[in-house]
Amino acid sequence: MSAPDQERDLTPAELATRDREEKERKATEDAAQAQLPYKWTQTISDVDVTIPVPGTIKGRDLNVVLTKTKIRVAVKGQEALIDGDLPHPIKLDESSWTLETTSHPPGKEVSIHMDKVNQVEWWAHVVTTAPKIDVSKIQPENSKLSDLDGETRAMVEKMMYDQRQKEAGGPTSDEQKKMDILKKFQKDHPEMDFSNAKMG
Repeated sequence: MSAPDQERDLTPAELATRDREEKERKATEDAAQAQLPYKWTQTISDVDVTIPVPGTIKGRDLNVVLTKTKIRVAVKGQEALIDGDLPHPIKLDESSWTLETTSHPPGKEVSIHMDKVNQVEWWAHVVTTAPKIDVSKIQPENSKLSDLDGETRAMVEKMMYDQRQKEAGGPTSDEQKKMDILKKFQKDHPEMDFSNAKMG
């Protein structure tokens, strides 16, 4: 049953209950995220983390470790502000951190940019020990396909199409292409027998 069919089956009272539950879930999720000593945002291809630190802090006062699968940021001699395993690997060459001055309130923040290895995957959290967000609720407009260059966009759309086809038990775009080529070839060469042709 597809989502629109489910919508039609719900009474106004059920819809109101579902909306209220969704708002409560979101409020609980937001509250859990607000407790973290950092803020984070993501697109389908990268993750950005900002961590407020005192305005007196210099880069040399920080202990920042970024590997393909781990992150740690601490002011030397103090407990880490973030420390743990990333839920998914990042491209280390494309990831970086900076110490920036903020205007309001005056202070500084450590700004970390991480490029995801898998650029068609949402992260539920920055470190595996942190509370998760519900990635199924992320609206795709956060990462508009139109922002991607043509080649990347085509690749992402193909992967999304193939994923949907796989779930539905249909052929992927590559399998479809092979079948189309075979059909055209059969049409152009009716004298040949393709009854034992195997697709693979």
